Amino acid sequence: MKVAVIGAGLAGSEAAYRIANAGYKVDLYEMRPKKLTPAHTTGYFAEIVCSNSFGSESLTSGAGLLKEEMKELGSLLLEVAKDFKVPAGQAFAVDREKFSKKVTEILENHPNINVIREEVKEIPDADIVVIATGPLTSEDFAKEIQKLTSSEYLYFYDAISPIVDASTVDYTKGFWADRYDKGTGDYFNCVLTEEEYEIFYQELIKGEQVPLKDFEKAVYFEGCLPIEEIARRGKETLLYGPMKPVGLKDPKTGKRPFAVVQLRKENVEGTLLSLVGFQTKLKYPEQKRIFRLIPALKEAEFVKLGSIHRNTFIQSQKLLHPTLQLKSNPNILFAGQITGVEGYMASAATGIVAGINVVRMLQGKEPVVPPRESMIGSLINYITTAKNELQPMGPNFALLPELNVKIKDKEERKLKKAQIALEKIKSFKEAIQ
Repeated sequence: MKVAVIGAGLAGSEAAYRIANAGYKVDLYEMRPKKLTPAHTTGYFAEIVCSNSFGSESLTSGAGLLKEEMKELGSLLLEVAKDFKVPAGQAFAVDREKFSKKVTEILENHPNINVIREEVKEIPDADIVVIATGPLTSEDFAKEIQKLTSSEYLYFYDAISPIVDASTVDYTKGFWADRYDKGTGDYFNCVLTEEEYEIFYQELIKGEQVPLKDFEKAVYFEGCLPIEEIARRGKETLLYGPMKPVGLKDPKTGKRPFAVVQLRKENVEGTLLSLVGFQTKLKYPEQKRIFRLIPALKEAEFVKLGSIHRNTFIQSQKLLHPTLQLKSNPNILFAGQITGVEGYMASAATGIVAGINVVRMLQGKEPVVPPRESMIGSLINYITTAKNELQPMGPNFALLPELNVKIKDKEERKLKKAQIALEKIKSFKEAIQ
């Protein structure tokens, strides 16, 4: 059977290597360097375009746990990366050029990998295809993905509001309710007094922003304005927009609040809550500082911060099985950031899972889903079951299932979850072998 992997980024590299190492031939397509994206500068595989850090190595961080799971599953990228580490405190950082160059060398010289340096504009003639074209998928191939998925499920711009760990919200500073009592009380309304709103507003309009890249400028349209841009149109603009208190009554006072910030459940379990309408271009430290001026969020832990940028991704909860197979065509799998995961390692991890499942399909076996208790499994569970529109997500402990026992200390609780995750991944590895 013929296998094609489209895109030699982090996910595509992991997928192709996994398939080839299992003894199967694979065509690996990469358009660079013939055609570069607005962010890439070389033709190397697994090129790192932003930070050279793969995140924390601590087992009590989402990124650290994910890397340990990936090592257990035989990650190519982490095996290469350890030879090119650079000092970065508790973070795992690499010499990006040497790292990508070595990954390219390994894949180009693999006897089972046929590298094809050209832009893919249509699905190749292959029995199984892995699409791992990333957040800057070419315009022509994006049109092909639209045919596969329906245009309403393919997004070209992220307008992301911050997401908080629900367990860190102060629920005494607001109330659960839908506007006009319509619905089932799915929104938590963080209440602000006039004085609290004034302080928040002044800091918001003064907040330091991330400068836009040229290819991101088209994102400024009315339906996707950053919250700080709305605020600059006048002090009361937010009170008629994302912070409007209309249709709400505070049960403590029996009156309408001066202003509210609504939090909405981002996953079925309700462990993640997003700030509705709070997409922003504020720098990350500024977001934490300013949004913690909202009384209910004073001690909030932000598992994801807001942004607005160019990013092609699919609504995986509508389109993919947890095996990463396309529901309408199981012989096509998606991997990487195009699925809605975020970050280098999350992208690579989905490539490993796609590779595992392609091998199983070639062997005539049923595809598998990583255990829900693992970080890899929880990420895939999130993107394939997201409650609302999918907001891209990186690894964090709020994605993992709650423990059966109560552990008060936060670090101890994370460590226990991490231990369970690694035990489950080891059992998963044994089962698929």
